[in-house]
Amino acid sequence: MSIFSLITGRPGLSGFGSASTAEQVTEGIDASNLTAIVTGGASGIGLETVRVLALRKAHVIIAARNMEAANAAKQLILKDNETARVDVLKLDLSSMKSVRAFVDDFNALDVPLNILINNAGVMFCPFQLSKDGIEMQFATNHIGYISLHFSGHFLLTNLLLEKMKNTARSTGIEGRIVNLSSIAHNYTYEHGIRFDQISDESGYSDKRAYGQSKLANILHANELSRRFQEEGINITVNSVHPGLIMTPLMRYSELLMRVLRVFTFYLWKNVPQGASTTCYVALHPNLKGVTGKYHLDCNELEPSAFARDTVLAKKLWDFSNKLVSSAAKP
Repeated sequence: MSIFSLITGRPGLSGFGSASTAEQVTEGIDASNLTAIVTGGASGIGLETVRVLALRKAHVIIAARNMEAANAAKQLILKDNETARVDVLKLDLSSMKSVRAFVDDFNALDVPLNILINNAGVMFCPFQLSKDGIEMQFATNHIGYISLHFSGHFLLTNLLLEKMKNTARSTGIEGRIVNLSSIAHNYTYEHGIRFDQISDESGYSDKRAYGQSKLANILHANELSRRFQEEGINITVNSVHPGLIMTPLMRYSELLMRVLRVFTFYLWKNVPQGASTTCYVALHPNLKGVTGKYHLDCNELEPSAFARDTVLAKKLWDFSNKLVSSAAKP
């Protein structure tokens, strides 16, 4: 997508663009036979993603650290949509123990799993370690989700894979995994991922560490996509950049972002626009069979050279697995 398209909202090949909202890109889609998990679904674009998926009749599980906020989000959705199917489960992506407990709680619901949206994350936080001793942005954004592949999203995704595979096999419905990345993946450390210094305070940059975690999101999606294709698994894995949106994610850099917004106001989106690409990739029939791609404004975009590096993706996968295994030891 060009800067002109970004500023004007001019649609791309998909028929949608930066001005499209999550409701617009999912209009007419019936998701009543789908179950989705959305991490960080209690606020910001995560909440809007949950709301729109529920509006399209999907059964949605909000996975959130703050249960009070998550339950308030659920009630907000039910207020406008009394038939919405929304459940809330606790998940702290910076803790492997919490990730494992969440998966146990989800499995106890005895429901299928068609869609996993790895939305939660932290941004530009000062140097700190997770409960498992891993640098916080990498742990929460990747591992935590394998967001950093490490503790959070990486582990969460891996623990839910069998459920997703079984659902895809038994229903014949394509499963979809969506990793929220960022254009910030272009701004990372010299070699992409600091494998040998992943949790070192020396040389730490909050901006580059964030970019590193967002790069990990894309590499994770690409490697998982490759593995699914190799195994013939009917699950797609894609990554998205939601755009510039003022959300709670920016709590560590709110002043900086507000100043930046003054000079780049024409590049910023509102929350409904920010959730559009996630909802498009998660639900739209145009994305059937599309996997291992990076999306911006509901259109495919070529990511950085690091993000396209298959060797780096494999190395990150192996590194993340070793990190999770090491952190799990007493």
